[in-house]
Amino acid sequence: MPANLTPEYKKAEELLRQATTTEEKISALELMLSTIPKHKGTDHMQADIKRRISKLKMESESKGPSRKQDVFHVPKGAAAGQVVLLGTPNCGKSSLIANLTKAHVQVAPFPFSTHGPVPGMMHFEEIQIQLVDMPPITREHVEPGQTNAYRQCDLILVVVDLSAADVTDQMETCLEFLRERTLILLEGAESEEDLYQRLIRPCLCVATKSDLAGDGDLNVLRDLYSKQMEIISTSALDQERLGRMARRIFERLKIVRIFSKQPGKKVDAKDPFVLPLGATVDDLAVKVHRELAEKLRYARAWGEDKYDGQQIPRDYPLRDKDIVELHFS
Repeated sequence: MPANLTPEYKKAEELLRQATTTEEKISALELMLSTIPKHKGTDHMQADIKRRISKLKMESESKGPSRKQDVFHVPKGAAAGQVVLLGTPNCGKSSLIANLTKAHVQVAPFPFSTHGPVPGMMHFEEIQIQLVDMPPITREHVEPGQTNAYRQCDLILVVVDLSAADVTDQMETCLEFLRERTLILLEGAESEEDLYQRLIRPCLCVATKSDLAGDGDLNVLRDLYSKQMEIISTSALDQERLGRMARRIFERLKIVRIFSKQPGKKVDAKDPFVLPLGATVDDLAVKVHRELAEKLRYARAWGEDKYDGQQIPRDYPLRDKDIVELHFS
């Protein structure tokens, strides 16, 4: 029986050929297994993929903690989201990190001053968002293992120098990198396809050094590339613009901050629970205490679109900065 391999499977095969780390290879093989047609003609292929996944995992475990081998794996920790920066040499990535976080980055006028991932925490109102600087990319070179950092993050921040004469070349280099690794939706592809839901990452382009650029440069960049991704401008020397950029990053992460309140007590306004956009009262209850969630009787909420202490159902979709009081049996 012919295998009749799908385009999705063949794309996963291509990702396996591009993989340079154990984690990337396992991820590609698991994607191959999930997209391969399931019938007798592929039984042997499925078994081989499973064997290869098992072998890679065993080899990884025998070498100690697998993440120790992957220098580009950056734990998110307690961050509300992880944003990984992508850009060509001297585009301004390190300057953004230096001005938005307390990370120790080398800001230098020469290329390739960043050799590995440099994480830092950006404070946004009541939460922290992790920004990760990465070595620059070129058409000729990408650090082995770097792709997996983009595959695992919550948002890719594409950084281009708006004041540079080669700004369109910078953008093309980044887009080529994203397309080749299926990190951005390919032209003509349907976003509903399972393959793309698994692989593509949200992207936001930040045009830096806007204080040095001409008035029409941003409009030109948007005219050329706004269909590929949203483009905003900023400057490492302009705190107001940096603040607007931080808010847009928060919005693109598609999360909500929910403040908990115990019955009869004041609201905890300093340490909100962070949930994905669209999360319900049930989701919050699980986040608060998984075992107690089954005993949830009802909830009361305070927020912009409700009166104080309004009783809300378990499937009620929460909004950013809602105050919620859970009542358990």
